[in-house]
Amino acid sequence: MRLNIALALLVPTAAASAAGPVLAQTAPQVPPTPAPVQAPPPALPYGRSVTLAEAKTVVAAAEAEARRQGWSMVITVVEPNGALVLSEKMDGAQYGSNDVARRKAETAANFRRPTSYFQEAVKGGTLNAIFTGALAIEGGELLIIDGKIAGAVGASGGSGAQDGVVARTGAAAVK
Repeated sequence: MRLNIALALLVPTAAASAAGPVLAQTAPQVPPTPAPVQAPPPALPYGRSVTLAEAKTVVAAAEAEARRQGWSMVITVVEPNGALVLSEKMDGAQYGSNDVARRKAETAANFRRPTSYFQEAVKGGTLNAIFTGALAIEGGELLIIDGKIAGAVGASGGSGAQDGVVARTGAAAVK
């Protein structure tokens, strides 16, 4: 009788142990489908370089918007090849924004699209853009004059969204 009791206790325990790993297995995980990345805007041709007078107009409009909002910014304008035309650091703007504003303007000019395009691509899981040196933070906008890229403006000092507002305001001043 003792043997029957021992076997009765042993058999269910052994069966449960043997079935344990089988029951613990799960179906293979299917990776989530990545969010669709927006298509790049149509590539506009490069045109003449923005003039100093036009760059001053861009910076003045961008600065006026930044002041209206109470933001201290650095605003930089570059030619289509990324060469500096004009940079302005408003009183109180952080020092690190000098380089960031310049790099945003260079990224927009070099890749013929706003930096917000790269920011959205990174959010969607595409990291290729940042490996090329593109700055994937909103605030770099193209300067389009006569339907061609004449340069770009970069703004830095606030959040990415704030920088984008200031840069777009500047870019709209020379259309």
